[in-house]
Amino acid sequence: MERPEPRLKVTPTEAARSILQTIHVLPTEHVRITDALGLVAAETVASPIDLPYWDNSAMDGYAVQSNDVRGRCPTELQVIEHIPAGTFPSKQVSSGQCARIFTGAPLPKGSDGVVRQEDTIPLDDDRVRITEDRDAGRNIRRRGEDIVRNAVLVDKGTELAPAQIGILASVARDQVLVHRRPRVAILASGDEIADLDERAAILEGRKVASSNTYTLETLVKQAGGHPTMLGIARDDPGDLKARLAGAAEADLLITSGAVSVGDHDHLRSVLQELGAEIRFWRIRMRPGAPVAFGLWNGLPWIGLPGNPVSTMVTFELFVRPSIRAMLGHLACFRQTVTVRTADIINLPARLTHFLRAVVHEQNGALTARLTGPQGSGILTSMAMANALLIVPEGQREVAAGSTLRAMLLDEVRHVEEVPF
Repeated sequence: MERPEPRLKVTPTEAARSILQTIHVLPTEHVRITDALGLVAAETVASPIDLPYWDNSAMDGYAVQSNDVRGRCPTELQVIEHIPAGTFPSKQVSSGQCARIFTGAPLPKGSDGVVRQEDTIPLDDDRVRITEDRDAGRNIRRRGEDIVRNAVLVDKGTELAPAQIGILASVARDQVLVHRRPRVAILASGDEIADLDERAAILEGRKVASSNTYTLETLVKQAGGHPTMLGIARDDPGDLKARLAGAAEADLLITSGAVSVGDHDHLRSVLQELGAEIRFWRIRMRPGAPVAFGLWNGLPWIGLPGNPVSTMVTFELFVRPSIRAMLGHLACFRQTVTVRTADIINLPARLTHFLRAVVHEQNGALTARLTGPQGSGILTSMAMANALLIVPEGQREVAAGSTLRAMLLDEVRHVEEVPF
């Protein structure tokens, strides 16, 4: 069957939708709750117990009958027992009596309040003076106050944060069913780049450090994936094929560089020779126009540009949402906000631009200021940015004070629809 001709140029929105339509949520597995941070629950978890399991004291003090202290202080009471946390009361409190109790200990029968120890004066081992009545009927954590038996603790589709993990532990759940982490294979390419073990060649200017290798590895980890590093391939079809073999067990393949139209950009042709179907390989955007996407034996492949800024920008727009979709998230894209521009912006091409910016609040509104020069090789522009300012296709001039959208790079909230 003849393969369809890949589209040479798509919009960023079309590219993002095309990729996500191909991405599937990964299978489930049970993991220890301490390994579930950032993963998505694949089950709904209900509580088998009330929590707290019993009425207990909210502080150190004395469990009393409120009628013995309300409006009657100072007053003296008989101390009938001591109840440390981790023990259970053996006696019932009657009128004129109290029990020494500590935070978290179960409340003895007959008592209905805990007087804090600061409002008491011990007289001897079995007598105490209550000096204030402000705690009458107070300082008790009621059974089921936090969680009622059969209440839903974690909904299916919830991202597991430390609070959810703590809740699971509180009802004795040591494992949870989640969608497993994507195995993301990462391949860099180019004769001119080198890993950090060639430090001398880098510092002498004979080689360029493969910063993309490290940014991509950490970006994948940050997004929730498990990176598998395939190294740096030479600009040689044979070496590319050999290294691509390492992606056999991956769920997603990311490459950096070698997807443009240069004489030494062999990656697309090598993948096609290996049977890959290329869906597109150019996007109407800057930075990052030479982005490719296809399927190789069912493995999604996203080919990112080699320029450091282009790599990071296109990762945010296309790779990060893919990893989130594999994890089971429905909301895969970072949120955008409306901002006013602080700069006059002139753009060289009628493409969608994603400019590195700092968004901050000023006079009750969000303002975006560019981080400086916007060249695709200026990695410091990404290091300073907390947002990508989105200039729509066809808008080559932006006046200061204009209203645009900005994608926040430090925003934890996400949206389902493509926001660019």
